[in-house]
Amino acid sequence: MIDVDPTPQQVARHLRAANAIAQRALAAGHHPFGALLVGPDHETVLIEQGNVDSVNHAEAVLARTAAARWTSHELWHCTLYTTVEPCCMCAGTQYWANIGRVVFGMEERRLLEFTGNHAENPTMDLPCREVFAHGHKAIRVLGPVPTVEAEIAALHIAFWQRAFP
Repeated sequence: MIDVDPTPQQVARHLRAANAIAQRALAAGHHPFGALLVGPDHETVLIEQGNVDSVNHAEAVLARTAAARWTSHELWHCTLYTTVEPCCMCAGTQYWANIGRVVFGMEERRLLEFTGNHAENPTMDLPCREVFAHGHKAIRVLGPVPTVEAEIAALHIAFWQRAFP
């Protein structure tokens, strides 16, 4: 496990940056999800990634890109910030990439309240903590984060109500 967690101010700043990435993904015609990878200093942003499509989620694409650029030892000391709790696919990709911490703004269950059983986002009710609990690595999970959750939720509420009434 990573020894020192980011400060609440760093968490809020990076989650707001992830939400800005989600807004850019939305403007590009994708679902509003955003993620970024921050280095061990809790300041340096290494990669930003918006959602691509239903099998290339922001977190999974980011984790695969990071695994191609850095060693597993280096990634263990990094933090993946994401607007919404990683789904089981993204959590698994993070696990295999060896990114040691994830911070998310809003739970996947909360997202399900906005999307329902919509074909565009068939949310699985499987928290990332549960996915990680079945592995052999102590991935650190922080979230949801109430200070930014409403901002992230607002983007999703507007998107899912407008795009799929």
